[in-house]
Amino acid sequence: MIRNIKLTIEYDGTNFQGWQIQKNDSRTVQGSIENALKTIFKKNIKLYGSGRTDSGVHALGQVANFKISTSMSTDEITKALNGNIPKDIAILKTEDVSKDFHAQYSAKIKTYRYTILCRKNRCAQQRNYCLHYPGKLNIRSMKEEAKSLLGKKNFKSFQASDPAKKAKNLKDNTVRTISDINIKRKADLLIIEITANGFLYKMVRNIVGTLLEVGRGKLEKGCICNILAKKDRNCAAFTAKAHGLSLISVKY
Repeated sequence: MIRNIKLTIEYDGTNFQGWQIQKNDSRTVQGSIENALKTIFKKNIKLYGSGRTDSGVHALGQVANFKISTSMSTDEITKALNGNIPKDIAILKTEDVSKDFHAQYSAKIKTYRYTILCRKNRCAQQRNYCLHYPGKLNIRSMKEEAKSLLGKKNFKSFQASDPAKKAKNLKDNTVRTISDINIKRKADLLIIEITANGFLYKMVRNIVGTLLEVGRGKLEKGCICNILAKKDRNCAAFTAKAHGLSLISVKY
């Protein structure tokens, strides 16, 4: 009997060229797990992720699925995978799911977290997991502007050009629904968590870059509404660096 297996995955994206397998044989998370599956089951197995994460982006709760005919228990699959994947990936949970489950297409809500270190001196231990920002930020202004992102909106202004889709001449529906944005300060860390029904290419990083410009006083009150209305990527601010971003969870 063919089983549909769901994986919950944690990884440090520092030394990966993103989640998705690439034509140039770059080191990717998907490729590393598929190699482990081939070692275990002696056949090529396609792994489907909930979505792509870029080079340098991390995950605490990425989800993927694959189909296989095997008598191995889910615990045995977890143990076998963790014994064959690199140390910067960990399989947290393995589950049997219904045959129609698809990690990408069945997803309802995703949450991303962006972490910013707000102090004069950089951090050595956490340098790969947070953006160092030594200047002052008006967090109250950032929170107020972030409210304009809530709800069902056209986020075209916060979408980067996707090389993969550009090559195939594909166009996105750029409407998404952000259900929650939480900006909080914990000691020297500023944490921005965004929950939505889906995200456009580099959408979170472009939002964070824009909110940082708000915090610096470079963008005035009401700027987010204006940027959304323009539907033009050139109207938003810079793209925040990848290493501050983590995929926290995917809900179905």
